Amino acid sequence: MDFRLNVTYITFGGHVEVQRYRYLYFVFMFTVYMLVISSNVTIVCIIMIHKNLHEPMYIFIAALLINSVLFSTAIYPKLLVDFLSEKQIISYPACLFQCFFYYCFVGSDLFLLSFMAYDRYVSICNPLKYTTIMQKEVINFFLILSWILPACLLLVNLLLSAKREICQIHLEGIFCNSTIQLLYCVRSTIMNLYSFFIFVTFLILPVLFILFTYSRILVVSYRCRGVRKRAAQTCLPHLLVLINFSCLAAYDVLIGLLELHSQKSVHLIMALQVVIYHPLFNPLIYGLKMTRIHDHLKKLFCRMV
Repeated sequence: MDFRLNVTYITFGGHVEVQRYRYLYFVFMFTVYMLVISSNVTIVCIIMIHKNLHEPMYIFIAALLINSVLFSTAIYPKLLVDFLSEKQIISYPACLFQCFFYYCFVGSDLFLLSFMAYDRYVSICNPLKYTTIMQKEVINFFLILSWILPACLLLVNLLLSAKREICQIHLEGIFCNSTIQLLYCVRSTIMNLYSFFIFVTFLILPVLFILFTYSRILVVSYRCRGVRKRAAQTCLPHLLVLINFSCLAAYDVLIGLLELHSQKSVHLIMALQVVIYHPLFNPLIYGLKMTRIHDHLKKLFCRMV
């Protein structure tokens, strides 16, 4: 059969013994999905309800948690259906759209983390100018940019990919990510360069910017003892989230760009870490490490009990 003529469906080949453990996979991932939605939505509602949390830092946290829900919704429903299906397949157009939304939210997360780092930098290093710089208009601009810019850059990639021929219908993964590049008949130099440009824009530049801002915060904190505790309370959660997410995102992107092949079990574990750790890690870190949010959560649980 000539796969280039009439390809409709892509087969996922990254599942490990899905026929044997399908119900275990389904129950586990469904439970995780419910935890992701409930935990993230709870903290977002707390930030929306309480006026003392209507500050730039908490607004960015709420946006990041909303992004986690959207990110999970782009992946989990299809995963759950696949676990209960005899064949783990997806149409090629649907695969392109899943890949598009997946990386949109990845890029948006990293931009939001960058803006959060800038917010902390201004708050700690230039406290007298904080209210002047971090005005409502600036915050709205950052929020819009964090969603619009990734979507625009990836829309170009989506349109270019839709016109390319594919010679393989077997995808080494459990959802559509950068490994979709391995399906194409010919590796395009233009697409490789553009993908590398997106990789640098979405990951390298935000991480370097965040590391620069936190290095400046560290210098100020070392010189002034009065801001050490404040810097530790607000910056440590951001750094933990950044380290966790950037490492997983880098691995996820590079396996497609560099055509890396790994054992199916290793590939499955890394893929699950991407879709499980980050959406659950965010509310856990911000709920426990951010004092104001933690206090409101304690009050909420006390009322429920």
